[in-house]
Amino acid sequence: MAMENEKREEYALVLDFLSTGKSFSSRSEPLAQLIGEEWFTLLEATPKPGAQMSTGERVYIGKDERDKIALIKFRISYSELTQTSQGNLKSIILTIINSNPKKFVDFFNNSGPLNIREHSLELLPGIGKKHLQSILNARKEKKFESFDDITSRVPLLQNPPELIAQRIIQELQGSERFYLFTKPYFKRQDQPQRRY
Repeated sequence: MAMENEKREEYALVLDFLSTGKSFSSRSEPLAQLIGEEWFTLLEATPKPGAQMSTGERVYIGKDERDKIALIKFRISYSELTQTSQGNLKSIILTIINSNPKKFVDFFNNSGPLNIREHSLELLPGIGKKHLQSILNARKEKKFESFDDITSRVPLLQNPPELIAQRIIQELQGSERFYLFTKPYFKRQDQPQRRY
C-alpha cells in the first residue's frame, strides 16, 4: 500500500492522558491518546517513565529523540477513543486549525470539484449550492486571506473553522466516501503487522 512511503505525523496534541492506563485494562501502564497535527491521525502512545502530560499539550512524535513519548503503540479508530478524548476532540481540532489557518484558508481558495455533480467544499457541513456559488464567486475576485475575510465576503457563512472541525470529526468517525483532511482508518487486522 502507498502508506508505507507517506510522511508520518511529527507532532500531536494530547487528547487524554491516563497515568494508570485504561480502567478495564489488566496492566496499569500509563497511556496517552493523541491526535496528529498534520492529518488528524488518532494514536495511542506509551509515555516515557515519569512523563506527565496535560490535555491539549503539543508533543513531538517524530523519528528523532522524543522528550515525553516512548512508543507510538498504534493508530486507533474514533470508537477506541476514551470518553475524555471524545469530549476534548473538537476543541483540540479547533486549536490545530487555528494554529495553522493558512492551510485551511487555502482549502477554501484551492479546492475543486470531486465529480461533475459535487464540489469538495460541499462536503463541509452546511455548505449547499448557494454557499458554494458565493465562495467560488468571491475567490474568483480575490483569494481569501483569512477566516475573517471568508466570513466578511461570503454572506451567511459563519465560523469556517467550526465547519472544518465538524467535517474532520465526521471523517474520523470513518463512514465518509471522501476524505479531505484525514487519512482513512483501516482496522488493525487489515494493516500490516507493524507499529505506527
